Amino acid sequence: MSVPAFYLMNNPIQHYDWGSRVALTQLFGMANPDNRPQAELWMGAHPNGCSEVICDGVVTKLSDLIARDPVAALGSATAERFGSLPFLFKVLCADKALSVQVHPSKAQAEAGYAKDNAAGLAANAPNRNYRDDNHKPELVFALTPYQAMNGFRPLAQILALFERAAVAELAAPLAALRADQTEVGLAGFFRTLLSLSGPGKDAALAGLLAYAAQHQEEETFALVSALATQYPGDVGLFTPLLLNVVTLQPGQAMYLDACTPHAYVRGTGLEIMANSDNVLRAGLTPKHMDLDELLACTRCLAKPADEILLAPRQAAAVEHYEVPVPDFTFSVYASGEHSLSTHSAEVLFAIDGPLTLRQGAQQLSLVAGQSAFIPAATGAYQVEAQGRFARAGNR
Repeated sequence: MSVPAFYLMNNPIQHYDWGSRVALTQLFGMANPDNRPQAELWMGAHPNGCSEVICDGVVTKLSDLIARDPVAALGSATAERFGSLPFLFKVLCADKALSVQVHPSKAQAEAGYAKDNAAGLAANAPNRNYRDDNHKPELVFALTPYQAMNGFRPLAQILALFERAAVAELAAPLAALRADQTEVGLAGFFRTLLSLSGPGKDAALAGLLAYAAQHQEEETFALVSALATQYPGDVGLFTPLLLNVVTLQPGQAMYLDACTPHAYVRGTGLEIMANSDNVLRAGLTPKHMDLDELLACTRCLAKPADEILLAPRQAAAVEHYEVPVPDFTFSVYASGEHSLSTHSAEVLFAIDGPLTLRQGAQQLSLVAGQSAFIPAATGAYQVEAQGRFARAGNR
């Protein structure tokens, strides 16, 4: 199949309640006439929100374009290994915290998906843990200050924070953790927190909030108070004492691996992930929580502070963010002229200025906030950028 070198993408917006009503307008001039929350702009071929392109003058789903000739669109290696576009690229705009969550490994997802299917659970069943058989590693690149939680704190920090809060209802489990400062001990403490219910939970949260109110100068306790206005009475309010709290500055990135608890709190960023919907929740949500499955997929080990940010590999005017999975690659290019070549399907996103893609007589221009799909068959092409742009592909 002969395909154009570039396709302008028309990307769907997901209107989740936690989304910002102004971020896409402020950053990219995208209208929001109905003043709806605009949580995520999706760039990809996911069935729950597929981008569209113009093919032979007809509006076509990107997934349909790829299906016409997977080798030309994806490249032979990607087509054979994945069968479809293996990543989903997003602009994520959080005005309210997302749920605390863990994503399973590939092996865990395959086993869990088979188990849910064997149990006869409908694809959209609210108590279904696995929506597909894939893992969901993620990378987020901040466009604005971007607050998040990522991985367990060192045990000494967890103990110190909970001892300072001095919540009477947690005295016994805290003593047990102090006596067993291992992965098993932390898993038990985590389970105890998530299992709190009834008057005991209410009293424990009241104690936490009372202490937090007196220590608003500290990011951890200011976050506890802020989350309490969004998710009152939720056991996830203990999460900032358990997990590393970090605010990425614009241009900083972090990687979120399988089996690592995390939550996005507030801010706008680019996010790229493996093509999956698998989420095991651990608080800050009214949705289904399966503690046994969650803990089976959670590594209760500290994430060192120096491993939270993902430093790029600098190559001239390019920052390459290297991740340990083949599902996606992610790089950010500075303004200027760049000679590129496809090895897989690619998506280019204009971050903060216009750019023009060229291959011979073919040309496509983008403004900030627009993206292009570039088939693997395109090969060599040139980009002239008047601002930064992000480049997504896969290995």
